[in-house]
Amino acid sequence: MTRRRILIVDDEPQVLDSLQRMLRATGEPWELCFAGSGPQALAEVAAGGFDTVVVDVCMPGRDGFDLLAELRHAEQTRDLPVIMLTGVNEPGQKRRALDLGATDLLTKPADAEELLARIRSALRLKSYQDQLKAQNEILERVVQERTADLENSRLDIIWRLGKAAECRDEDTGNHVVRVGCSCRVLAEALGLPREQVQTIFLVSPLHDIGKIGIPDYILRKPEALTPAEWRIMKRHCEIGAQILRQDSKVLDAFLAWRDGPRPRAAAAHDPVIELAATIALAHHERWDGLGYPAGLRGPDIPLAARIVAVADSYDALLSERPYRAAFPEEIVLKTLREGAGAHFDPNVLAAFLDVLDELQAIRAELTDNHKWAPVAFSSV
Repeated sequence: MTRRRILIVDDEPQVLDSLQRMLRATGEPWELCFAGSGPQALAEVAAGGFDTVVVDVCMPGRDGFDLLAELRHAEQTRDLPVIMLTGVNEPGQKRRALDLGATDLLTKPADAEELLARIRSALRLKSYQDQLKAQNEILERVVQERTADLENSRLDIIWRLGKAAECRDEDTGNHVVRVGCSCRVLAEALGLPREQVQTIFLVSPLHDIGKIGIPDYILRKPEALTPAEWRIMKRHCEIGAQILRQDSKVLDAFLAWRDGPRPRAAAAHDPVIELAATIALAHHERWDGLGYPAGLRGPDIPLAARIVAVADSYDALLSERPYRAAFPEEIVLKTLREGAGAHFDPNVLAAFLDVLDELQAIRAELTDNHKWAPVAFSSV
């Protein structure tokens, strides 16, 4: 069993001797420590944990009230039981002590039985506090682990949803993974904050989620689309945004089953899902305003969509499609450079060229024959 530690603070050596004899005569397995001033007491407390402090009010310099205030101000001693002793019976002194957070205030010379009773009570209080703190720490760890598990499941579902959309019209098994990794590199090269980089990395694979709503005869057509078919194809941007932004009827049903009937609260938009919807809607906009679906121009296009436009175009041009073979890399790079200021944000394309070696390494590692697995969010 851990011995309980008690710190006794008084500037009079004879008082310390008296209290030492009194407490040791009880036979309690307590470890007694002594300090002759407030500063010395603070140094003792900082050096090792105590379970209770007994302190004299009247001391030269920083008195017992000053010491109590400092103990209550510090996070690690905020709840440490403090019993105060006073040889001066001043009106309002006890109230001041209790207002500052003292456990009790006793009059000197202290009655042995009363002091022992107060110390035992303070030690029980400290023991309960320690048990509660330990239980709270365990509960916090459990909550953190549970939250991490749920977050990992959420991230895994997002990646797999992007993969599901890709499987509708492509055999490039790692296209969405490469786009996500490439967007992360581009976002870092542009100096974006880490949290924003992580979010773009996570949701960029959902850029073509709207293709789930496009008919197979258009997605898999081995030749050029007719104007009517192309109009349908372009709708995948708006379909994707709708999929991500519309309220989920399945979620509504689940919450009604889990929580029971209750008034529906206003929908809270998840910023991660909102960015995914923004990218899905705007990743085919062009810097010159000739893109779709809204014909946005220049900086009116969300930055995350501009990043995805470059990363997606680079990987798509290098990949086979039902209607064409893959282009050689020199042709792809020439096409991208020529698109700066027209199709692509020139700053994003400049960042792309600066980190081209890293992007090429990503593509070499995540080939279409490479077994796909969700990219760990913690690897950002």
